[in-house]
Amino acid sequence: MFEKFPKISFYAKTRGWHFILAWCHRVTGILLVIFVWIHIYSYSSPYTPGVQDVETQGFGSLICFLFQWALAIPIIFHAFNGGRLVLYEIYGNRGEEGMLRWMTGLAIIYLAVLGLLMVMGNQSASPFLFWLVMLAVALILSYGVGARIWQRGHSIFWKLQRISAVFLLIMIPAYILFMHLSPAASKEMGIVISGMQKVFIQVVYLLLLAASLYHAGYGIWSLVSDYLSSRTLRTGLALLVTLVMLFFGWIGATMVRII
Repeated sequence: MFEKFPKISFYAKTRGWHFILAWCHRVTGILLVIFVWIHIYSYSSPYTPGVQDVETQGFGSLICFLFQWALAIPIIFHAFNGGRLVLYEIYGNRGEEGMLRWMTGLAIIYLAVLGLLMVMGNQSASPFLFWLVMLAVALILSYGVGARIWQRGHSIFWKLQRISAVFLLIMIPAYILFMHLSPAASKEMGIVISGMQKVFIQVVYLLLLAASLYHAGYGIWSLVSDYLSSRTLRTGLALLVTLVMLFFGWIGATMVRII
């Protein structure tokens, strides 16, 4: 199949599929950082019926449907491939072919379920129960990874990046599903904001916000710093990334009326 794409086929043969997957992980990571910024900014904007009602009228169109569904593909690839890397890097799982098959299978199942929920458009779930289960699973897995790597000689930032990766592996796919389990919440900003006043939901969203921005910030710094030979430039980059992420963190925090 990939013979139709000469460059991909060339690098797959000369560098191996691990090289292709590594670059796909980086590219999707950059796309997701941009998506997170846009998502935070758009959802923090005040709800204005005259504007946002018009925007949501196209939700039922086929093009909008396919676009929303397609947005989940890079997100799920990055999340599941990140899980594969954690198993490889931290737990020493060398069964690459088996993990790739599992990753592909789980991604297909998830996207099929998401598509079904989007087509039906009438399913709902208790926000408290949904997030209680997802948060519990995410925290258990994060604790397991944290306990595994905490005594290693890597920096605290490296460790937090791996822990946040496992946390987001559960929470980001859950967030996307939740948006389509509660269609009204994804269409009207006012409903989202009013529903988030409950303390538990506030905590969940703030944890998700903090983990997403930290993971994104460290990822950007790690990617760009590979091409910077000067320690001063790497330090300046770290400061710049930190300020940008704090800015978006402040915007996101205002959405739940913490700041």
